[in-house]
Amino acid sequence: MEIKRGLRSLLTTAAAVAVLMVLGPDREANAEGTLRIAITAADVPTTTGMPNNGFEGFRFLGYPAFEALVHWDLSSADRPSEIVPGLAESWTQDKADPTKWVFNLRKGVKFHDGTDFNADAVIWNLERFYDVGSAQFEAQGSAMTRARNPNLESWRKIDDYTVEISTDEPLSYFPYLVAYVLYASPTQFEKVGGTWEAFAKAPAGTGPFKVVEFKPHVSATLEKFEDYWNEEKVAKLDKMIVYPMPEETTRLAALRSGQVDWIEMPPPDAIPSLEDAGYEIVTHTYPHIWPWEFNFKKEDSPFRDRRVRVAANYCIDRDGVVQLLNGTAEPATGFFHKSNPLYGNPNESYKYDPDKARQLLKEAGYSPDNPVKAKILISTAGSGQRTPLPMNEFLQQTLSECGFDLEFEVVDFGTLLVALRSDPAGPQALGVDAMNMSLVTSDISQMARWFWSANFAPGGSNWGNWRNDEFDQVLREVQMATDPEIIRKKTARLHEILVDDAPWLWVVHDLSPRAISRKVKGFVPAQAWFQDFTQIEIEE
Repeated sequence: MEIKRGLRSLLTTAAAVAVLMVLGPDREANAEGTLRIAITAADVPTTTGMPNNGFEGFRFLGYPAFEALVHWDLSSADRPSEIVPGLAESWTQDKADPTKWVFNLRKGVKFHDGTDFNADAVIWNLERFYDVGSAQFEAQGSAMTRARNPNLESWRKIDDYTVEISTDEPLSYFPYLVAYVLYASPTQFEKVGGTWEAFAKAPAGTGPFKVVEFKPHVSATLEKFEDYWNEEKVAKLDKMIVYPMPEETTRLAALRSGQVDWIEMPPPDAIPSLEDAGYEIVTHTYPHIWPWEFNFKKEDSPFRDRRVRVAANYCIDRDGVVQLLNGTAEPATGFFHKSNPLYGNPNESYKYDPDKARQLLKEAGYSPDNPVKAKILISTAGSGQRTPLPMNEFLQQTLSECGFDLEFEVVDFGTLLVALRSDPAGPQALGVDAMNMSLVTSDISQMARWFWSANFAPGGSNWGNWRNDEFDQVLREVQMATDPEIIRKKTARLHEILVDDAPWLWVVHDLSPRAISRKVKGFVPAQAWFQDFTQIEIEE
């Protein structure tokens, strides 16, 4: 135990030195009204209006500065977040042609450069993401937007504040997908020279904060937007500074030394001492899962056999993983949390049962002399990845006791994201049989995103290329339905299929821990990947 404490002390001391080098002049005493946050990303999320670094990038450099036609309600910690009107006041699905949606835009919205948000701005941004021939096309932003909303097909302006957007087929849940298309100022893009590289240094969105300084690899500074259209959500903070710190010991040292006020994902073993020191540890249920996604396209992958996938799900000690994370996660036995009414009643009820796992592997032709050999792609850190190295090493150990012989391909988070959006049999996958990527589970649209066969990577987000005919059929019925009760029942059936066929290794649902200085007041941890920073204040 003393060795571990000494190692922690050594790492924290080294990290503190690294913090001083990273923050530079910004390490001086905090200015009144400035919130400083250390995030897990290895770099500052891009500031072009479609941030990279996953949904953590969206959390800090997406919605605070840029907005979508549809928002998430981030006002409550007591219920799962749902979509609400954003830059569009309302929307309707065409009854005669359910592929068409009409969005009525909010009037009086200004971009940070003072120009109007209107239908022309909507069309310009959709061309940016979906029209490769447009002058404003952005390859990186397009790839991320298309991955999250692959079914958007066409658009047209009806009048200055009305647009029609069409999908390639009927999708009852299309408004959920619209929430991930963010809008940047066309005028500002032209003003800075018509390149996204230049725009990133002087961006303009419509959000409650505007980006006023962007230092690649160092920080991004956001300032309150006084003319924000929603008077109730004008930020109480003057500024918010975001620092990328992928190393958890560096984030910990930054918080303890007073260089930042808030860190994402504190080291689990440091949580008791942080609480003793007066920091607030905030955890909350949110739509997130930490799984392995199995590769079905790799012809020799052992996980193409359902018995092997189910065996793996019975062999892992989820409670042990939760203990490793100091209680900041909950066991996952499916895509949705078990408390979710949409969980349904699957046949499989996963728990730690090594004997059952060994029997399934025996039926699949494996034995102690012929273990299941597989390679897993994992990252060193990243958005929602928690502490992936010790977590995966724990899984490797427990799975070995059932007859799995696993090795890891360890990469940085950026490389993992590239692999997620690429062909699972392509070079980006590095020949792995599964990938560990934590993902969002907020609604039916995300279920379709990860598991619908029409979304096979690289054209969509079904990285493993899993296909189940019943799942596709029931999903089609959900997409065509308009009755909420029918949608609910069929979504529960979809979830039962996912649990029983096990296209993923269901490990844990994260509780999104963050350590926050007592000076930070007014934060409401919404049950979402995203958070509202407008109501936060700093008390000196």
